[in-house]
Amino acid sequence: MPPLFFIHGYWSTPATFARLKTRFAALGYEVHAPALPYHERDPSLAPAPEIGTLTVEDYARFLVAEIEKLAVAPVIIGHSMGGMLAQIVAARVPHAGLVLLSTAATAATQVPSVATIRTMGGVMTRWGWWRSPTQISPEAAMWGIYNNVPDAIARAEYAAHVWDSGRVLAEMTLPSVSTTGATKVDYRRLDRPALVIVGTEDRITVPGISRATARKLAGTVDYHEIPGSGHWLFWGSIETLVGDYIADWLGQSPAHIPAQAGIHESPSPA
Repeated sequence: MPPLFFIHGYWSTPATFARLKTRFAALGYEVHAPALPYHERDPSLAPAPEIGTLTVEDYARFLVAEIEKLAVAPVIIGHSMGGMLAQIVAARVPHAGLVLLSTAATAATQVPSVATIRTMGGVMTRWGWWRSPTQISPEAAMWGIYNNVPDAIARAEYAAHVWDSGRVLAEMTLPSVSTTGATKVDYRRLDRPALVIVGTEDRITVPGISRATARKLAGTVDYHEIPGSGHWLFWGSIETLVGDYIADWLGQSPAHIPAQAGIHESPSPA
């Protein structure tokens, strides 16, 4: 079985995947979930000044170095920004497959959205945000990230938010500002099997991004939209369903799935 390599999202930590890691480790998978640079810092502390100017390329190089330590090509699993990074990294390293959960957009899969603007507006209207550590307000997070999540769970998740890079956010939102072009992906290199999952009510990385991504990937794609789910997939029955989708997909043995192009859409239970 290939190892599973998890990549967390913006303002997040590897704790995002705690229960999924436990589930798949119990099935015999080797699991890895590194923290991106400065993402292990106590969220109650002031942000490290250095984080504000880290770039997408900095994150990508860190992840490539981590994957190169593995003896076997992994399945790369990313949530939100981690989904974008998973695509960037997979174009640079051998991999057995991709799992993209509520993926953020690459340069090729941008989808304008009023909901995204409403969620991120408070962050991106502060002068100098593009070169500073960023954080989202609780009100914006509850509306755009944790919509349809029980309040107690959403509040606990928000309390665990860490600071993140304004430069990375600028490069994700406006790919043309990147001096490295890191958010540009050669999709011809993403020819391994992939699983793409998104909630129909995702307000920050809207479903159109996942649909565009599924069309870009060069290998076989299993695609699922979860009715009524927002961006945050890691709670209760939603997380169980996501884990079931991943387990079922892995059970097909990604290393042996023919890498022909095509999207297999499966209806999600209501």
